[in-house]
Amino acid sequence: MSIRLTEDEAWAVLEAAHTGILTTLRRDGSPVTLPTWFVVDDDRTICFTTFDGTKKVQRIANDPRASFLVEAGERWAELRAVHLNGVIEPIEGDEAVGAVQAALDAKYASFRTPARDMPETTRKHYAAKRFFRLVPGPRLLTWDNRRMQLGPGS
Repeated sequence: MSIRLTEDEAWAVLEAAHTGILTTLRRDGSPVTLPTWFVVDDDRTICFTTFDGTKKVQRIANDPRASFLVEAGERWAELRAVHLNGVIEPIEGDEAVGAVQAALDAKYASFRTPARDMPETTRKHYAAKRFFRLVPGPRLLTWDNRRMQLGPGS
């Protein structure tokens, strides 16, 4: 039995995941890996926001190549993950930005700290958002160890 997920299963895992791990590249090619909140759109791309003036925005502008990972499970026999490589592009236009913002709000509203509870400088920092999508390449790397036929005591 294969531990690989079908493409539809992989995208279902991505859609259900809470936090993704996004890797972007510095000018010298070294990776920077950070957690990010995200949504999957109808075109099967990963959409996220970040804030103007951040190093992440600079890295994306310099080299749009990136990778993305979601994983779940604690014991080896429970581990599953979806990893993809792709290119990040800006999301532009009020309708597209609004759709992504609405999806992010629906997914994460109960996890956010209310703006009124943040220091003024933090509120200002988070107010200047940039919207991006990671367009994946043709190959997803997936596994789900729960599919294995394991013996007793596994």
